[in-house]
Amino acid sequence: MIDDLRVRLGDRLSTAAAVLDEHGRDEGWHPAATPDAVVFPDSTAEVVEVVRACAARGVPVVPFGAGTSLEGNVTPLRGGVTIDLTRMGRILEVNVDDLDCRVEAGVTRNTLNRALAREGLFFPIDPGADATLGGMAATRASGTNAVRYGTMKDNVLGLTAVLADGSVVHTGTRARKSSAGYDLTRLLVGSEGTLGVITEVSLRLYGIPEVIGGAVCSFASLAGAVRTVIEAIQLGVPVARLELLDDVQVEACNRFSGLSLPVAPLLLVEFHGSAITVADHAAAFEGIAAAHGGSGWEWTTDAAERERLWAARHQAYYAGKALRPGALAIPTDVCVPISRLAECIVETRADIDRSGLVAPIVGHVGDGNFHVVVLFDPAAPSEVEAAHTFNARLIARAQAMGGTCTGEHGVGYGKLEFMAGEHDPATLRMMAAVKRALDPDGILNPGKVVPALDG
Repeated sequence: MIDDLRVRLGDRLSTAAAVLDEHGRDEGWHPAATPDAVVFPDSTAEVVEVVRACAARGVPVVPFGAGTSLEGNVTPLRGGVTIDLTRMGRILEVNVDDLDCRVEAGVTRNTLNRALAREGLFFPIDPGADATLGGMAATRASGTNAVRYGTMKDNVLGLTAVLADGSVVHTGTRARKSSAGYDLTRLLVGSEGTLGVITEVSLRLYGIPEVIGGAVCSFASLAGAVRTVIEAIQLGVPVARLELLDDVQVEACNRFSGLSLPVAPLLLVEFHGSAITVADHAAAFEGIAAAHGGSGWEWTTDAAERERLWAARHQAYYAGKALRPGALAIPTDVCVPISRLAECIVETRADIDRSGLVAPIVGHVGDGNFHVVVLFDPAAPSEVEAAHTFNARLIARAQAMGGTCTGEHGVGYGKLEFMAGEHDPATLRMMAAVKRALDPDGILNPGKVVPALDG
C-alpha cells in the first residue's frame, strides 16, 4: 500500500525517520509512537484516496495539524498512516457581509487573522499556539477569548470531512441556525479525528473592536483573585479575556519573558468595545478587584504593551517548564462551574504545596477553566508517582464539583482513563456506538476518546 501511495504522492509521502518521529508525538508528556508513513495531501480528493487505501487494508489513519496538542491526541498508537494536513492551507472564501469564511484544514489561526485584518475582521478563538483550524475544530479548542466569544463548537458553522470508508460529508450551512436533522457539525467538532478527517472548516467571524483595553491587577491571595472573577461574571461585566496566574506562574513568566510583575496572584483582563464602554467596563472591574484585595491596577489601550503581556501569558507553559530545566511536565487542565472555581483552585494550590511538587497554575478562569503544569524528574520514581497521583486527584476534585477532566485539551489517550468518572456507562456505550457506526473497523485515530470501544 505504501508503494502505491508513493506512486500517487511522490515526495509527499515520507518514511524518513525524522519525519516519522516528528509525527509520533505532540507537545505533551505522553509516550510517543511512530507511524509507518506520513502523507502530505493538498486536497480533499487526495485525503479520500489515502483513506480508501488504508480502509481497504485495515490500516490506521491519524490526522495531524500543527502537533500542538497535549494529551497524545495525534500519537499513532497502532502505527499506520499519519495524514499531515498542513499543505492544505488555502483560505477559500471570506464573506464580509455575512461575517463568515471557509478555509482548508491546514490554515493556521494567525494566517487567517492576518488575511482578515484587511477587511476589519478577526477570528477570536486563541488557544495560544498557532494551531491549524482543522486541528482546533477536531479538539474543540478554546483559549483566552472564550469567556466572550465561546469555543470552537460555538464558532464552526460547518465542516467537510472524509469518513472511514473514504466518503465525503459536508455538514452545516452558512445560516446562523438550523433545525434540520442531527447536528453533525457538533458531532465532529471535538471528535479528535476518531470519526472523520476534517479537511475544510466554515467559521463565524467578528469585527475588530474599535478599542481594546487591557489591565493587570495583583492580589494578596488566590481566593481574592478568583472571587473577583466570579463576581465580575455574575454581575455581567463584559470581559473579553480573563486570565489568572498564581504566584509561581508569575515568577516563572518574569524570569522567562523579562517582566517585573509583583510575585503574587495576578489577573490579566481585556475589554473590547467603544472607547466609552471599554473605560466603563474597566472601571467596574477595578472596583470589584479592589473590594477583594486587588492592588497595582494598571490599565492601557496601547497595543504594544498589551501584546507584551499576552505574549508572556502565551509562553506560560514554556516559562513553567523552565523552572526545572530537564524536568518533564504534565500540562493538565480541568473546568468547573464558576461558583466552585475559588474552592477548586484554592484546594488545588494547597494540594500542590503538600505534595512538594513544583506546579504553577494558570487559567482561562472567566469560564471556570484552569491549567496546572506539574513538573517532575522522570528518573525519580517518587516524583513520577507524586505527579500522576496529583493529576488524578485534581481531576477527581473537578469532577466531584460538577466539572470535567478537560476543559480544552481533549481526551486523546492521556485522559482516557478518566472518562468513566465523568460519564455513566450508558453514555459511554452511546459514544462507542457512534464510533462503531461511522468507523466499524476502528481505523480512525484508534485508542483515543472512547474507552468503552478501545478498551
